[in-house]
Amino acid sequence: MNYPKVLKIIETRNETSDIKTIMFEYPEDITPGQFFMIWIPNIDEIPMSVSFIDKKIKGITFKRIGDATNALFKLKAGDKMGVRGPYGNGFKINGQRILFVAGGTGIAMIAPSVEKAINKEIKTNVLIGAKNKSELFFENRIKKYGAELFVSTDDGSQGYKGFVTDLAKEKISNNKFDQVLTCGPELMMKKLFELSQNISFQASLERYMKCGFGICGQCCVGKGLRVCKEGPVFNEKTLKNIEDFGVFKRDASGRKIKF
Repeated sequence: MNYPKVLKIIETRNETSDIKTIMFEYPEDITPGQFFMIWIPNIDEIPMSVSFIDKKIKGITFKRIGDATNALFKLKAGDKMGVRGPYGNGFKINGQRILFVAGGTGIAMIAPSVEKAINKEIKTNVLIGAKNKSELFFENRIKKYGAELFVSTDDGSQGYKGFVTDLAKEKISNNKFDQVLTCGPELMMKKLFELSQNISFQASLERYMKCGFGICGQCCVGKGLRVCKEGPVFNEKTLKNIEDFGVFKRDASGRKIKF
């Protein structure tokens, strides 16, 4: 399981000018919120959250920001890449009403969880935020499943003008939610965590990873918790004791980088 399977890409979709989805055949069961380690031959291996989950077909959705994602972005149907996993723990979805909050490419990771909640007949509200309307994606997909969708953009080019956390504050104040589930920039999630007192809360954290299955310790947070093994999804009880949540992360050398 810890060796990559070399798989043929069956479809690619451009979600925006810089965000792309890659689909491939992978029949294993996957929980929304888990991730793959994706190997781009001769370039690198990087973690990628699962953005599409079907019985046989799985997908990843990513933004090109570095050497690995730029190389991945250039691949097309018929090309090959390495996949290993799935790894980590996904979202635990329950209750009668859930608020999903996603920022940036966190929208990709949240989408399968939204679909799972809808399939469980849970009333589902989804807030997605981006810098501007050109960076939004998956809106039609979320609406198609029947979730109540609200959009925010920093510049007001679509939907609510302002940060998605401002929109979340309004929704939390005026509604009763059993759960708040989130993925996105960590400062956004930390603010949302502070807004979600007395509500069951889960957030997906992102850290630099090498192995993906708990051996190297590169992705440790708090007191020895590994994002790849105990995470990437953590609940409110655990997040309270992770002192670096929303404060700093570490680069490949282990150096602290403040958010």
